[in-house]
Amino acid sequence: MLADITISDLGVISSASAELSSGLTVLTGETGAGKTMVVTGLRLLAGGRADASRVRAGAKRAVVEGTFITDELTAEDAQSVADIVDTAGGEADENGEYVASRTVMSTGRSKAHLGGRTVPAATLNEFSRSLLTVHGQNDQLRLLAPDQQLAALDRSSGDIGPLVEKYRDSFLRWRAMAKDLKRRTESRREMAQEVDRLQFAVNEISELNPQPGEDEELITLIKRLQDVDGLREAAQRALLAIDGEEGDFGESKPASTLLGEAHAAVVGVEDQQLGELSSQLGDLTSQLAGIAGELGQFLSELPADPDLLEKSLQRQQELRGLTRKYAGDIDGVLAWKKEAEAKLLSMDTSTEAIEKLQAEVAQAQTEMVAKAEKLTAARTKAAKKLAKAVTEEIHGLAMPKARLEVDVRQAKYSRTGADEVELLLAANDAANPKPLSVAASGGELSRVMLALEVILSAGSAGTTLVFDEVDAGVGGRAAVEIGRRLARLAQANQVLVVTHLPQVAAYADTHLHVAKDVTDKSVTSGVMTLSNEERVEELARMLAGLDDTATGRAHAAELLSKAQAEVEGFRR
Repeated sequence: MLADITISDLGVISSASAELSSGLTVLTGETGAGKTMVVTGLRLLAGGRADASRVRAGAKRAVVEGTFITDELTAEDAQSVADIVDTAGGEADENGEYVASRTVMSTGRSKAHLGGRTVPAATLNEFSRSLLTVHGQNDQLRLLAPDQQLAALDRSSGDIGPLVEKYRDSFLRWRAMAKDLKRRTESRREMAQEVDRLQFAVNEISELNPQPGEDEELITLIKRLQDVDGLREAAQRALLAIDGEEGDFGESKPASTLLGEAHAAVVGVEDQQLGELSSQLGDLTSQLAGIAGELGQFLSELPADPDLLEKSLQRQQELRGLTRKYAGDIDGVLAWKKEAEAKLLSMDTSTEAIEKLQAEVAQAQTEMVAKAEKLTAARTKAAKKLAKAVTEEIHGLAMPKARLEVDVRQAKYSRTGADEVELLLAANDAANPKPLSVAASGGELSRVMLALEVILSAGSAGTTLVFDEVDAGVGGRAAVEIGRRLARLAQANQVLVVTHLPQVAAYADTHLHVAKDVTDKSVTSGVMTLSNEERVEELARMLAGLDDTATGRAHAAELLSKAQAEVEGFRR
């Protein structure tokens, strides 16, 4: 539910805010006052397209901000909303409410925020799906589209959604397998050539059997082999300087002997400074012994095979042959080989493989068809119920003889099933039903859409439903019936209606009025909540401008009193 909305510099609205309550809220005002801008603001909060032309003349940006409450949603929907906000990095405010905003720059750029974080407009759209639905004149036209009519039917029954999901999984599996079969059979010769090429490459790599990082290791080894004599001589000289030669008792003593004598001279002397030096000499003795050991190991590990350099150079050339063909280094070659082996498994064009895949495709198709048939059966059953329910609704909307039919026809298999749905309208029992686009006038289309929404929203709660002039082209008795249905719909949902009809406005729990102020330089609009007395004045104005007559005000007061009495009856 939408708790409040604030609009700045959007169209003729320079600055306006309104606190919205549950139940039915109507928005009225003279033509051009800015009622449409309120709906535009709501569309922006729902992630709709940003239009720079909507920014107020002379302003740098338009801003819309709304606070949403999820207390009345189902636990599942409330958790879904919370997850979307959490994934976006946002959070609820201190009241457990979610603040969403949209900024549209005069340059055409826009920004969206949710729960205190900047998000893509698409995230606002996802966030608002369980919270806000806007129905305007363009939405009525969208109802004429076959996919929208199919979606409306699917919404009418809780049994259809799970069947659609199960069918879609089977359809996608079947389609992927069928495409693979087609690829293998139609490109059998080309694939066979590709298999030969890949198999040759895999065999070539396997024959040389390169190891991860081997090319880098060879570079290091070859460099060492090319200077092995110099390395051996240097290491031997260093080791001789440290340990000397065995059996050499000449005057020249090795470093280890001299360091040992130095340590022996000061060790055990009772003097703090010499004691510290003795400790340091001991450490040096240990370090020197370690260095001598490492030099000995280095010498022992130096290659002694005179042919190893030639062998290493030959191996390097072989590996370079692989890196020239398949990747920049041996690790890349091994990765390429792994991918090639996986590709070879999917490119088996043998008769046995094709026959096996054909059997799997046939099995997948059988499963898909079975699930499609269950889906069609559920839709056919739901179509009858929906047609009956909507027909009863439109009878009460000044279409007493009209009949709605929901035609479910067979279509090509697609992601949504094997069904095509069309809403048909007949003027009376004797008339043949025709498509809505042909049979329904603008006003009748509005009433059919309202009837559909009343039926489809029967099981929902806590959602904000916005109707922008859904009563266009309607008057008299039909207008009263529209008001009644909107009031009934508002018992479980928050309903916001932009209307020109006093019969509809009289049923509202809250009445908002958009007024414009025209000066020589600008036109500005503001939104205010009307008191009971102000509502009477506004209803009298809507009754053909009778706000300045006692008769008009009396008529308006009577209209308001009767409507509110009915609303009170709905609550009991």
